[in-house]
Amino acid sequence: MPDGLTPPADLAEADALALLGAGELTIEGRVVDASNATLYCAVTLDGVTAAAAYKPVAGERPLWDFPDGTLAEREVAAYAVSTATGWGIIPPTVYRDGPLGPGMVQLWIADDPDADLVAIIRSRDCPPLRRVAVLDAVINNADRKGGHLLPTANGHLYGIDHGVSFHSDDKLRTVLWQWAGNKLPADVREVLVRLRSDLDGALGTQLHELLTTREVRRTRSRIDRLVSSGRFPEPSGDWPPVPWPPM
Repeated sequence: MPDGLTPPADLAEADALALLGAGELTIEGRVVDASNATLYCAVTLDGVTAAAAYKPVAGERPLWDFPDGTLAEREVAAYAVSTATGWGIIPPTVYRDGPLGPGMVQLWIADDPDADLVAIIRSRDCPPLRRVAVLDAVINNADRKGGHLLPTANGHLYGIDHGVSFHSDDKLRTVLWQWAGNKLPADVREVLVRLRSDLDGALGTQLHELLTTREVRRTRSRIDRLVSSGRFPEPSGDWPPVPWPPM
């Protein structure tokens, strides 16, 4: 990490959400290879400081297939689904105002520089990676690149960059097709059944505040399809199955 930048902090989820939601944001740098404006920030509250990613709506690049100005809310919606699964795949994420206007603010995660990311991506025997593949199927992630996976030194696997998710059409693009057509593990099916129930309650209320009614309805349909088939999805043939570049 370059000198002078606030380092990432390891915080409990509730503490991270409080900090991200109410802390003072100070921009310290920019991720130059990101397609949308992604700013490296310090966020400070009550003497606690951590690093965060801030993606202002004003910095979103228009896309032909997603409504303008909606990517930040989709990131927050993806975090809500991740939290409901109990898998903790997506770092704490909030929607709030910032120095460049409203946007998404997410706890910055320090990945393990010694991790072999290519080996992880190719693994067929990695339950955390398999759970990422299931989450992507639920949220219809159109951009699961290898570089959007963050293995940490303590063995946890995070996923980031979920702005192009929840489209009402089938848009799943991912580098994680190694389980395509395979049976879902029993514990994964149990989580999906619970998730579907949650969509009729508090989770559904959250998503309706961030997505369109049709997008929430299609999320229910995707979960129903996964539970009914009991299998990982396969490429549809109607949409390029792997994002470019894959990393």
